[in-house]
Amino acid sequence: MISVKSMIAVCGVMALLGAVLPVAAQTPPPAYPRIEVHPRVFPPVHRRCAGWYVIQYRPSGTVLFPEKHCWWERG
Repeated sequence: MISVKSMIAVCGVMALLGAVLPVAAQTPPPAYPRIEVHPRVFPPVHRRCAGWYVIQYRPSGTVLFPEKHCWWERG
């Protein structure tokens, strides 16, 4: 039979290890790389975009899916 002092000692060691060793419940999702674009200052340029919807056929049914195309323009 385990004595009360032994049980207290075991619980104390477990509590100490729980406080010292961090436990991660989940790992964070992978981060997507961030891309920064710095266009030339001269000639002045700006970004133009056009967006539209496309019908896509999926196993769950037909869905509308957004698409976008962007480009740089002078002026």
